[in-house]
Amino acid sequence: MTPTGRCRDSQEAGPECQAWTGTLLLGTCLLYCARSSMPICTVSMSQDFGWNKKEAGIVLSSFFWGYCLTQVVGGHLGDRIGGEKVILLSASAWGSITAVTPLLAQLSSAHLAFMTFSRILMGLLQGVYFPALTSLLSQKVRDSERAFTYSTVGAGSQFGTLLTGAVGSLLLEWYGWQSVFYFSGGLTLLWVWYVYRYLLSGKDLVLALGVLAQGLPVSRHSRVPWRRLFRKPAVWAAVISQLSAACSFFVLISWLPTFFKETFPDAKGWIFNVVPWLVAIPASLFSGFLSDHLINQGYRAITVRKLMQGMGLGLSSVFALCLGHTSSFCESVVFASASIGLQTFNHSGISVNIQDLAPSCAGFLFGVANTAGALAGVVGVCLGGYLIETTGSWTCLFNLVAIISNLGLCTFLVFGQAQRVDLSSTHEDL
Repeated sequence: MTPTGRCRDSQEAGPECQAWTGTLLLGTCLLYCARSSMPICTVSMSQDFGWNKKEAGIVLSSFFWGYCLTQVVGGHLGDRIGGEKVILLSASAWGSITAVTPLLAQLSSAHLAFMTFSRILMGLLQGVYFPALTSLLSQKVRDSERAFTYSTVGAGSQFGTLLTGAVGSLLLEWYGWQSVFYFSGGLTLLWVWYVYRYLLSGKDLVLALGVLAQGLPVSRHSRVPWRRLFRKPAVWAAVISQLSAACSFFVLISWLPTFFKETFPDAKGWIFNVVPWLVAIPASLFSGFLSDHLINQGYRAITVRKLMQGMGLGLSSVFALCLGHTSSFCESVVFASASIGLQTFNHSGISVNIQDLAPSCAGFLFGVANTAGALAGVVGVCLGGYLIETTGSWTCLFNLVAIISNLGLCTFLVFGQAQRVDLSSTHEDL
């Protein structure tokens, strides 16, 4: 049984739908809880292992080396065997990797190599999550509820970063950086046990593993219309916009903890690691509600998507620029919170637009777009560390974020559409 298949077709499945929505929200939360453990601990680990900014940048960016390799695979698997199964199988693996990260650091004196390897592996395993989630929601959620559902589940990214920022900062101060990895990895494994025990049957997973073992044969009707998709300017606009949104977010989530720690060394870590994500949670929910409300009021879908992107890429980049031109801790927290909060509007913009364009293969298309974003994240995070190290200034990092964001926004405003492009011309229903 698929988790939300009955959500779309039956009012009687309300409790089951709510359980799965809450479960996926928590899964996204734990995904980011594990992902943000390294940025939170980077300063302490750099002190223990003697890393400079360039070496820290290598470790932080190495996550995206693996992350970009499994996006398309994750979307295709989600389209074929069910996104919920892909998510559970991957979560069990990256939860384990997170929990044993401190042990990997003790295996050898080559700390940089081992931490880089663990982050690459983490990226490989987490790379399937959002494409599989996109596939699941595009197939099972009504169009009129898509933005709010995706924004609700997507708010887990802020919950997870908030959780790591709050609890992780305290664990870091009290017990050392190792405890942060034990905490996030352990919670993920508990979530996996809950989903397996109460929401999925063992038979479902066995069947999914059997399909994987057989090499995932592709039938004619399930083949992705490559040529049709990538001849459309709207598809390229979606890919470039997702690239910009992902890269900007990855740069900020990777470097903001270090920025605050070094610029305001006397500030409490739980403040700057918590407040921006505390603001982002209601912002994400509001963006989804506003998007669906405007569409239900009769506004064209593409108009609403472009409005959301104007907030998520354009206005957020203005506040990112402000971060590089203030010496006040309070102002920096406000600017960081506004920038991160507004970036959540991308959930109701480009992330849902990909489902507008190609619901039959949304997982695959999102995988392609997020692969581009992950590749840009590798370059962006590494380039950020290089610029900070060579110039001694954080302003250049925030200028980089603004440039990347506005390139994606301009492309989407000019070429973005919300009509289906995955159907043949003789069967299109626009």
